[in-house]
Amino acid sequence: MIQALALMGVRLSNLFWRTEEQMERLRPFFPKSHGKPRVDDRRVLSGITFINRNGLRWCDAPREYGPPKTLYNRWKRWGDMGVFARMMEGLVPTGPL
Repeated sequence: MIQALALMGVRLSNLFWRTEEQMERLRPFFPKSHGKPRVDDRRVLSGITFINRNGLRWCDAPREYGPPKTLYNRWKRWGDMGVFARMMEGLVPTGPL
């Protein structure tokens, strides 16, 4: 039941989970996977968001988001590649406000 709620994007306790709809909007900005498949993008991106929103150290990430080293490595690699900047730019509405 808890996993089903999490998959629907329901906030459980103090954890944050991206919804499938949010992930669909963000997927075009993800770099292509080369070689070994990446671990669950939704879990990792939700973990990165949780860490940044709460001002935590990577080692303080709840275990539900996976290993802290994975969260940090993805954040660092995608940050250096400009992935997060492209996400923000791509999600900004265009046209008159």
